[in-house]
Amino acid sequence: MNLADSAFLRACRRQPVPHTPVWYMRQAGRSLPEYLKVREGVPMLTACATPDLIVEITMQPVRRYGVDAAIFFSDIVVPLKAIGVDLDIKPGVGPVVADPIRDAQGLEALRPLEPGDVPYVTESIQALTGELGGTPLIGFAGAPFTLGSYLIEGGPSKNHDRTKAMMYGEPQLWHQLMERLTDIVAEHLRIQIAAGASAVQLFDSWVGAVAPGDYRELILPYTRRIFESVADVPRIHFGVGTGELLGVLGEAGADVVGVDWRVPLDEAARRVGPGKALQGNLDPAILLAPWEVVERKAREVLRRGESAEGHVFNLGHGVLPSTDPDQLKRLTDLVHEH
Repeated sequence: MNLADSAFLRACRRQPVPHTPVWYMRQAGRSLPEYLKVREGVPMLTACATPDLIVEITMQPVRRYGVDAAIFFSDIVVPLKAIGVDLDIKPGVGPVVADPIRDAQGLEALRPLEPGDVPYVTESIQALTGELGGTPLIGFAGAPFTLGSYLIEGGPSKNHDRTKAMMYGEPQLWHQLMERLTDIVAEHLRIQIAAGASAVQLFDSWVGAVAPGDYRELILPYTRRIFESVADVPRIHFGVGTGELLGVLGEAGADVVGVDWRVPLDEAARRVGPGKALQGNLDPAILLAPWEVVERKAREVLRRGESAEGHVFNLGHGVLPSTDPDQLKRLTDLVHEH
């Protein structure tokens, strides 16, 4: 099959599709026994810098589920690690930064990203595009707000207190941090596209913590700049808890707005406005329920998704580690048959 005929890429562009395309955030790993086997004893950031492992893990869900797109196996902090930020991904915790950025001096740690910093990304994507054939590969990056939050807080945070304190209390420092991160993120996406990624997703996982007016003033200009710099492939924008932000997320420049499970897709289409496709949005926890429940809820998502100009079926966030892979296989088949 030709890549241009891919149901996923067509849906992103709001073109007619033979079936609703489907892929899952965090499909590469977590719940798959074959993933746990190859990752045994290998730290996350080591796995993210090892081409053989990246290719194998990215391919696993494509082989097992028959999804319409692969997502590059990596982590949003990879470009930060690549430019020398002292961080690690602690199992059960998440990214932990040794020297959080709290002042202008801390910004010096953020030098520009260059292709030579991430040779394993280019090598893996080139290998993957050969192996995937007509299945598109989605490249991705973390957005400046979410990366900034990890850098400022020093790790995962429930309320993003220090992040907001800088955003509101030291706007000049905030804008300098956003500038640097925007350049790093845009370059990271361009490297992936140059290597062969057919689409990109920007994960602004924690931006739901911000009010719409503040998003518009303090974050939107940077997101917009990133999307403008990668305009040659379909662009997806996703955050968690962003129901109140869907309208302004629609203005940031992506072709597809990802919706978490809290807002039904027909309502999301109304909030986002015309000219966008939607992605989502089955609650990942529903996959832990009996199949009859999964089927009923999935059909409801598909029905509501019909009100969008294009619909890519997905979960409202990542696959949970305790998910039975057979449920995902059945769900993929159901979406395709629908």
